[in-house]
Amino acid sequence: MSDVKRTNKRAEKAKETRRRILAAALELFIQDGYGATNLQDIADKAGVAVQTIYFVFGNKRALLKELVDVTIAGDDEPLATMDRPWYTGALASATAQDLLRAYVSGTTSVMERVAPITKVLEAAIASDPEVAALWPHDVDPRYVVHHGAAKALAGKPGARAEVSVEEAADLLYGLLSPELYLLFVKERGWPRERWERWVGETLRSQLCVAEA
Repeated sequence: MSDVKRTNKRAEKAKETRRRILAAALELFIQDGYGATNLQDIADKAGVAVQTIYFVFGNKRALLKELVDVTIAGDDEPLATMDRPWYTGALASATAQDLLRAYVSGTTSVMERVAPITKVLEAAIASDPEVAALWPHDVDPRYVVHHGAAKALAGKPGARAEVSVEEAADLLYGLLSPELYLLFVKERGWPRERWERWVGETLRSQLCVAEA
């Protein structure tokens, strides 16, 4: 076996180990809570030595941070949300209405993945102030993403000229929030299709001129 093949095989094995650890952490954090889950529990679930978790992630806080980031992204590729095909594709839409349809769909997919760990993260931050410090406080990454979409929308045919980029960003930030998604989908039992239709229609009524 060549050195290149051996290197690729080791890299793939390392990625698979990381995925198993993250999957085990997600299941146990949701099932038992962040505070009640220790790294040995996760190691046993993932079928690895606890030292492997320390080597790969460092500590439980760093593992949680990686879990949240990977869950938002949908995979473990080092690609920011604003560089992902669903996002760039939505922003490249020909009209404001088309942009919103694609953007709502893509954002809903993200919230579907993130919803199960939202309460886990809230509880972790409440019990361990150092968890909150893992994310920047000077800027909200979620707002940055929505502001980018609002800026693109403002230049599209069909966008309401009287709505500023800042107002559009606020509307996207508020209506496409994990909290509102959880309220309707998890607490009130709305299926994804109903949520997506409602939030899309609401945003279009605020941000777009009426379609002929």
